[in-house]
Amino acid sequence: MTHAAQVDTSVAPAAEPRESSRAPISRVMIGLGFLLVVLSYMVNAMDRQVFPPLLPNIRAEYGFSLEQGGLLATNFTLGMALAGLPAGYLLDRFRRKTVLLVSIVIYSLGTMATPLATGFADMTLYRVISGFGEGMQSAAIFAAIGAFFAHRRGLAFGVIGMGYSVGVFIAPLIGVRLMSLHGTWHSPFYLFGAAGLLIATASLFLVKTGLTEHSAEKVVSTRTYEYMPASAYNRNTIALAVHSVVSGVAIYGFLGLYPTYLITSLHYTSEQAALAMSCLGFGGMLGILGGWLGDRVNQRNLLILSMAAVSAVSVCVYETHPGVGMQYALAFLMGAFGLGFIYPNTNSAIQRAVRPEQIGRASGLFVTSYYGTAAFSGLLFAALVDSFGWSRAGLLQVTVLPLVGAVALAFVRPSRFNNAVRQGEPS
Repeated sequence: MTHAAQVDTSVAPAAEPRESSRAPISRVMIGLGFLLVVLSYMVNAMDRQVFPPLLPNIRAEYGFSLEQGGLLATNFTLGMALAGLPAGYLLDRFRRKTVLLVSIVIYSLGTMATPLATGFADMTLYRVISGFGEGMQSAAIFAAIGAFFAHRRGLAFGVIGMGYSVGVFIAPLIGVRLMSLHGTWHSPFYLFGAAGLLIATASLFLVKTGLTEHSAEKVVSTRTYEYMPASAYNRNTIALAVHSVVSGVAIYGFLGLYPTYLITSLHYTSEQAALAMSCLGFGGMLGILGGWLGDRVNQRNLLILSMAAVSAVSVCVYETHPGVGMQYALAFLMGAFGLGFIYPNTNSAIQRAVRPEQIGRASGLFVTSYYGTAAFSGLLFAALVDSFGWSRAGLLQVTVLPLVGAVALAFVRPSRFNNAVRQGEPS
C-alpha cells in the first residue's frame, strides 16, 4: 500500500508528515476529499444555526430571559475564539488532518449534549464546547485548503463558504420541521450531531494527507518575501483582525437574534422566521462569487464596499419594516454580503498578509478575532434592545459597527500581501 493510501491517525509533528506525504494524489481523491471538507463545514453551520430559530421554544421551556437567550445564541463563538490561537499553534506542529478529525468529533458531541442541559449554566458549557470544536475545524480547514489552493485561495474559500451557507439555509427549515413533527426541539441537535460523527468517520478514510498537508512554500517557491513583514502579527494582520472583530459582532448579533426579532417584533410565525433565515443562507451561497472576485480585484476595497452594503441592508431591515417578501429579499442580501463576501475574503486576506509558512497562525488569528467578541454579540444586542428597542439597537450594532470596520480596512496595504505582483514578475 502506498503512503497516500494509508489511514492517517498520527499526531506526529507537522514538519515530518508534510515532507513525507507528498505522494501524488489523484484528481478524484482531491475532489472527494474537498467535498467531504465542504460537507463537514456545512454540518458545522447546521449545528450553529439550528439554535436561533428554535430559541423562542428553548426560552419558553427553560424560562430564559432575552439576554440569556441572546447569549446562548452566540456564545458558541467564545469556544471558537478560545480554539483559534491554540489551533494555529497545533496546525504549525501537527497534521492538519488529525486536528480536523478531532475537531469534528468535539463539536458533534457538544451539539448532541445541548438538549441534555438542565439549565443555563450547563447549556452554556455545551455550546462553548461545540464552538471550541468548530473553531478548531475552521482553522484546520482554512489552513489546509489555503495551502493546497494557494493561487486560488479566495475561490476555494468561497466554495467552502457556500457549503456553510447551504447549512445555514437548510438548518432552520429542518430544525423547525423536526420540532413540529416530534413536538420537541431536541431532535435536530441529535440528528446534526450524528451527521458530524458520520462525516468524521468517512473523512478518516477518504480525506488524504496529500490534500490536507500540502506546503504553501513549495507552491510559491520561486518567489521571495523580503518585502513582507517577518512577523505574522503585522500592520495588515492587525488591521484585518480589528475588522474581523467588528464584523463578527455585527453579523453574529444579527444572526443570533434575527428570528427572535421577526417573531416578537414583526409577529412572524416560526415557519416564516425559519424561511427568512434560510434566505440568509441562500444569499451566503454567493460566496463562490465573492471569493472569485477577491482573487481578481483589490480585496481591501471589496471588503469596504461589502461592509457598507451590510450597513445599508441593516437600515432597511430595522427602520423600514418591509413586508414579508421584501424581508426575505433583505435577508438574502445580508447573507450575500455578510457571509458570501465578507467572511471568505477576510479569511483569505489575513492569510495573504503573512508569509506562506505562517498560514497556520494567520488562520488561528482570524478565528480568534472574528469569533472572540462575537460570543457576546447576542447579549450586547439583547441589552441594546431592552434599552432602546429593536430599531435603535439595529442601528447601533448592525449599521454603525460595519462602518467602523470599514475604517479599519483603510489601514490595510494589499501591496504587502503574499500574492501581490512585484516589479519584474508576471501578472
